[in-house]
Amino acid sequence: MQSQISFKNDYSEGAHLEILNLLTQTNLQQEPGYGDDTWSLEAKDMIRAQIGNPDAEVYFVSGGTQANLLVISHLLKSYESVIAADTGHIQVHETGAIENCGHKINLVPHAMGKIDVTGIDKVIKAHTDHHMVKPAMVYLSQSTELGSIYNRAELEEISNYCRANNLKLFIDGARLAVALTSSEADLTLPEFAELCDVFYIGATKNGGLLGEAIVFNNACDAAGFPYYLKQKGALMAKGRLLGIQFHALFHDGLYFELAKHANAMARKLAEGIAAAGYGFALTPESNQLFPILPLQVITALNEQFAFYTWEKLDDEKAVVRLVCSWATKEADVDSFIDALNHR
Repeated sequence: MQSQISFKNDYSEGAHLEILNLLTQTNLQQEPGYGDDTWSLEAKDMIRAQIGNPDAEVYFVSGGTQANLLVISHLLKSYESVIAADTGHIQVHETGAIENCGHKINLVPHAMGKIDVTGIDKVIKAHTDHHMVKPAMVYLSQSTELGSIYNRAELEEISNYCRANNLKLFIDGARLAVALTSSEADLTLPEFAELCDVFYIGATKNGGLLGEAIVFNNACDAAGFPYYLKQKGALMAKGRLLGIQFHALFHDGLYFELAKHANAMARKLAEGIAAAGYGFALTPESNQLFPILPLQVITALNEQFAFYTWEKLDDEKAVVRLVCSWATKEADVDSFIDALNHR
């Protein structure tokens, strides 16, 4: 059992009680398998209503890497590639899953975790003929791996560019909830959904036991996807386990409330760190924080708190990553701030 208070990630806890209660209450209810159960079908309708697109195709899968792998390899032809930030999850933290499917990732240097049309356009113009891969998709994360958030103007510009250049826009929404409920956010879920071709809604990092909901805005893009899910071992026999979780999350706004809590705890933690006299490598915008701390302070804090040392800057200081979750206790945030002030 871990003795430290963890700020390592937003999935250290199990699941919200409303999800567990609904799983328990429906445990002996007999339902069809493979996502054809009552709960999954209703949850999909709830998501369609939330995004304002009754024609969207929705599929539940177990995790984010699986969602990225399935969507990219389904939509791209064998000679096509995907454009992503050099900090993108598919590049850094998925063990070459995309390349293993035969698709090259064209990398764009990030700025605060984000890419823009200028970087995307350079990739497009550099790939001129059939002796090279053909870029056919742009992959973004919202929020990004560095906790930053694409605002409306940034996403609209990328979306318009993709549509003008016949590129699919795929957005990784593992942390979409915190992006939508951040104090820096200026997009609603329907507005966000309208800007991309396909995206997914993450439950794993927002109160679920596991699960992501892949959303295709255009049914044509989803043609054949159920076959692909089965072929790749991603179609769960007990699909109800995923559907029930999303049903609970999108009932009475729980999905958004949990993310608001994560952001509120991160905001309080960031304010405490700043008040203690420390700066940040990236401006705090969501539930991931990247403060710069002296190495000796990091060592002392690690006696009580678990977090990642993200990047060593020199012999005296490093960037650390602190993540608040849907279940982070305010008392734990207070303890961290208190400990920091006494180092």
